[in-house]
Amino acid sequence: MIELEPITPTNAQVYKNLRLRALLDSPTAFSSTYADAAKLSDDDWLQRAAHWSSRAAVAYLAIDAGDAVGMAAGVLGVNDPRRAELLSMWVAPSHRRSGIGRLLVDTIAAWARARNVLHLYLSVTSNNDQAIQFYRSLGFTLTDRRETYPNDPALCNLAMLRALT
Repeated sequence: MIELEPITPTNAQVYKNLRLRALLDSPTAFSSTYADAAKLSDDDWLQRAAHWSSRAAVAYLAIDAGDAVGMAAGVLGVNDPRRAELLSMWVAPSHRRSGIGRLLVDTIAAWARARNVLHLYLSVTSNNDQAIQFYRSLGFTLTDRRETYPNDPALCNLAMLRALT
């Protein structure tokens, strides 16, 4: 059975290991790179974990039989509290298509709704057709917003939106 565990300084090492696995597995799914993340100190990872357990942000690890197999985060909009972003979404290849991704997204959406957020946004790399289809199946739609993907100018980040009302 999958359990969701909030990311906090207590499990920062588990978060670090999972994030590095995610960056190796799906390098174009994230704006950061494995090389940059691997250079971070344990104190940096503690600070990141603390950020995810703040008033304006939350993140979860999906745990299966003691192993971290997925993660997702949400952060409230800085200038618009009715807006939130879904970030750092990843599920291990061994656990994809098992409902973990939906559970993570639904949990972030519920967190956002509890804070009176009206819209949940995300960014997906243009070459990630499976993720685009997955997010569409959860009610997200593509917007007109596109940004250059920072690690490869041949790609772009596409914005998607889901109404939470």
